[in-house]
Parts: sequence; C-alpha cells; structure tokens
Amino acid sequence: MSAPPHHPDSATPPRSPFPRRRRGRWGTALVLGLGAAAVLLPDLVGLDRWFPFAQLIAFRPLFTGVLAVIVVLALLVTTFARRFWPVPVLLALVALIAGSLVLPRTQAEPAPTGGRPLKVLALNVFEGQADADSLAALIRTEAPDIVSVPESGGRFESQLAPLIEPLGYRTAASVSARSADVRGNTVAWSQRLGDVRTRVLDETQFEAIEATGGGLGDLRFVAFHSVAPMPNSVGQWRNDLGTVDQWCSAGSPAVVAGDFNASYDHSLFRKAIDGCSDAGASTGNGLLGTWPTWAPEWMGPQIDHILSNQGITAESFGVRQVPGTDHRAIVATLRLP
Repeated sequence: MSAPPHHPDSATPPRSPFPRRRRGRWGTALVLGLGAAAVLLPDLVGLDRWFPFAQLIAFRPLFTGVLAVIVVLALLVTTFARRFWPVPVLLALVALIAGSLVLPRTQAEPAPTGGRPLKVLALNVFEGQADADSLAALIRTEAPDIVSVPESGGRFESQLAPLIEPLGYRTAASVSARSADVRGNTVAWSQRLGDVRTRVLDETQFEAIEATGGGLGDLRFVAFHSVAPMPNSVGQWRNDLGTVDQWCSAGSPAVVAGDFNASYDHSLFRKAIDGCSDAGASTGNGLLGTWPTWAPEWMGPQIDHILSNQGITAESFGVRQVPGTDHRAIVATLRLP
C-alpha cells in the first residue's frame, strides 16, 4: 500500500501577511508616536486638564522643535536602514500637527489704526521678592497707564507705592500686609486716569483686584493670578481659569492682565478666553517665554498674559527683565475703540 502524496501546503503553516519583523517596526513606531502625542497633543483629548499633562503641554513650542530635530535624525537613519521609515513618518505627523497649533502665534494680526491707547504692564513679583526699585524704574521707563502685580499684597505694595507715587501713580492691594504676598494682587494706575475705583474679587484662591471708573470709563481692568497646576492644586487651577470667562464673554469692555499659569496650548485657557484677544498672540509675539527667567525667551512658555475683549486690540507686546522674580514683565499697548 503506497503512502499518500505529500502536500506541502498542509504541512507548512500559512505565512502571516504581516511578518514579525514588520509588526515589530510598526509597533515601535506606534509606541514612539503615541508617546510623542501624549507630550505634544494631550489638549486635543482633554488630558491637559490633569497632572502631569498640564505641565508638559505648556512646553509644546519647545518640545515641537526638539521633535523636529529627532525627525530629521530619524530620516538620516533611514538612509542606512530603510525599514526604519515608519518611525520618522509617525513622528513627523505628530510634529506637523503640533507645529500647526504653535506657529499661528508668530503671525501678527493687522495693527489697529485708531482708538485711544492704553498701556498695560504686568509682573508676577514672586512672593513679593522682586526688587521694588527695579520695578519702579521699569514703570518710570515704560510709563504705563495701569499695572498688574500678582503675588503682591500689602507688604510689597508698601514698598512699591512710595517709589512710584512721585511718578504720579496710586496703588491698591487685594490683601493686607498681614497676609503673604503670594496670596495677593496689586494694581497701580497713573493719575492720568483720574478717579479710579478698586474692589477685591474673591472668586479665585489668589484674590484678584478690579479697577474701574475715571479714565477707564466702563472698562473693567482686572489684576489676575491663577494657582499653578500642581498635583494638589490642579482642581483649583481649573476653577481659577474658569472665572476668566466672565470678563471675556461680558458685554462690557474688559482687560485682564497677570499670571494665568497657562499658555495658549492649554485647552482650558483657550476655552476661558473665548471672546478675548491675547496681546502676545495677536501681535505675533505669542512664543515669547515669560517664565522661568533662567531660560531664554524662546525656550520658556508664555503663561503671563494681557487679555482684552470688545474690539480692544493690541498694538505692541514685549517682555522685560526685573531682578528677584522668576517671571518676566510683560508690556502691551492696547487700542480702545
């Protein structure tokens, strides 16, 4: 009795249409691509509301540049190992999406051609440790109409006021000298604005202070400071940013200036300021870093802002250095319609 004919197909297992090596390459590429997206694009799915993504996303401009360099290096690798190509392709896709979200802040909107100027200065004085003489000198040089000073309570105000009163400025703080400076905001205004009135707003952990009247008319100017999105305060940070909407969406003119501890890369910030224009972004200076001061301006995030609504537009925006604080001062000239 003869043996049955041998059929190779029945003895050899079917070959996978996706070889193991190819699966490994694509698996590596997907892991790297998803890792890059988690760092650069968490706001697209709302992860930036939580720690640590709230911190990482603030550095999206810097990380996008780093990823672009990595993509170039990965492309060079493919000249020697062509099978490596899925890695640079997926990383390049993430970099392109991130770049499309970052680069518009370098494009200036048309400059305002009319309206009354209002010059605004804001500086977080780092728990009242900034050099008051240097801040007074900056106010003397820039001659702003109104100034927002986060992390400045009655103690720091008492240092600053005698230095700028001879320049024609008045001040008010949201907390007394008995409270730590970090909990307060101070507003200073030029006598050019006349009879300005102030009131404390207690809707945020660091009490804001609002200035109205006099030369401001019906405009509300708010010296603002949000808590930082640390693990134990990220919920309060979300709450603080949420309060900004009341000014940006209001039917009356408003300018909100100070330290928001958030950049344009945070989805919560973008939502909160819907209805407002950001002086940095609208003048093409939206990538000037305001924190920390030890990093070059191109490296740090812009977490200090001057916002305005109701057709109030920015003519200029810049940053200035003041000793003793980890924030840069921001200065903008706005045009009131």
